[in-house]
Amino acid sequence: MGFVVVTHPFHPLTGQRLEVLFAKRRAGATVFVCAGGAYGSITLPESWTDRGEPPGTGRLSAEGLAALGAVTRALQGR
Repeated sequence: MGFVVVTHPFHPLTGQRLEVLFAKRRAGATVFVCAGGAYGSITLPESWTDRGEPPGTGRLSAEGLAALGAVTRALQGR
């Protein structure tokens, strides 16, 4: 199966190249079971690796930020 590089920015192994032991389908998506060294075997969604789709810009508009603020205040009961 080769290797994958962990690309998820908050994963403790981000940037690491891991050997893929096998791949399987979970909830309609592909996940890789990888050899994680001291961590044992690690299951990673395809989207968290260099084989997944590149992430979008993730930018919010001013209107989107204002709506998010309104929802946050509503949840806090203000």
